[in-house]
Amino acid sequence: MAGAGIGGLATALSLFSAGLRDIRLVESCARLRPVGAGVNLQPAAVRELSELGLEPRLAAHAVATGRLAYHHRYGGVIWSEPRGRAAGYHWPQFSVHRGHLQRLLLEEVVRRLGPGAVATGWRMDRYEHTEGPHGPGIRVYGRDGRAPLDGDLLIAADGVNSTARAVMYPGEGPPLANGIGMWRGLSRGRPFLDGRTMLIIGCNSNVKTVVYPITPVDSSGHCVLNWVVEAHDDQAVRPAAHWDTATDPAGALDHLYGWRNEHIDLHAMIARTPRVLRYPMIDRDPLPTWIDGRTVLLGDAAHPMYPTGSNGASQAIVDARVLAYQLAHHPVDEALARYDGLRRPQTTELLAAHRRLEPDPLLREVEALAPNGFTEIAEVLPPDKLADMRSCTRRVTGVDAAGLNARPSWDVPRRTATPCASPVPSPVPSP
Repeated sequence: MAGAGIGGLATALSLFSAGLRDIRLVESCARLRPVGAGVNLQPAAVRELSELGLEPRLAAHAVATGRLAYHHRYGGVIWSEPRGRAAGYHWPQFSVHRGHLQRLLLEEVVRRLGPGAVATGWRMDRYEHTEGPHGPGIRVYGRDGRAPLDGDLLIAADGVNSTARAVMYPGEGPPLANGIGMWRGLSRGRPFLDGRTMLIIGCNSNVKTVVYPITPVDSSGHCVLNWVVEAHDDQAVRPAAHWDTATDPAGALDHLYGWRNEHIDLHAMIARTPRVLRYPMIDRDPLPTWIDGRTVLLGDAAHPMYPTGSNGASQAIVDARVLAYQLAHHPVDEALARYDGLRRPQTTELLAAHRRLEPDPLLREVEALAPNGFTEIAEVLPPDKLADMRSCTRRVTGVDAAGLNARPSWDVPRRTATPCASPVPSPVPSP
């Protein structure tokens, strides 16, 4: 398996839980560090982590998001709806630091699969198909003269700039930018509203800001707030070479001139942020298949999408569980076909909804009808238009509560299996 991000680690745990033990996980980074900012885990993903036994540890570092609210940039409330358990799901929606989530998954992989489960500093160069006495297989070549690795299957969870995807589709080129730039950071501050709300202010026809807490409130009454400012940006037409490069917060603040919100001081929050990141909003076109012989794509390698629905990490976790379930129940080739046939159409539909930036068309309408704000949203939009907001948010999260609650589990009963017989060459360093 290539990639020790959220998708790769979740896949390793899912395969192990399904009774598959001969798992090699290679990661190009020399050292796995808790980088990044906030990430949202939709109930569909939290269900899968819960069935892997991880929900209690995750809950200790996360916020169980209870509400999603859309506000005008001058303070009026456009729409608000419950999230997670408050919306009828049997599982919460969690907001958490990506680094905390990755560390939790990494620690569990090392604990369950052993200290040699992950090899860092192992960068994949290419793969090729093989044929052995037991049938087809795969050979993965590393860079810097590393010895190749042989296996039955390559699961490529190596991100938006996936090497495996480039081998599979050599003419695709770089990710596609939509012209929206994003400034992002983490800032300590007081919780706002009920302390469990994701607040979205403005819209992408002008500028949009998203703010939500990602840690429980500490003894001083503070928490960590994740914020994103999205704006059309001439420099956002090309993907950034490095995602972890700091920039001046003034670029974000300039877009918020004159904004006001009675619940949170956006300007002060951004100004005190110790490190601000900037990168373009990108995705890739959907693919006709994620399978090339015994190579299969997963997570952002398969379906990178805009962050509109807070869905990237969640969909990677669901991919992991579906793939492991299919591999536990069917021969490899049939399992891959079933995984591709189930997950690819679902994520293609989600990608399309994200590209429409739903529910931004309705938010743009509010902006056009009430550019200077309003007292009551009913004076701006009729009730039937407001009701469309719920449908929009459901389309970008992908599943409603009743459907998720009623769906059979993808958990696989534990069974005796041969321990991993081929440990990778070097243990993972302490996270």
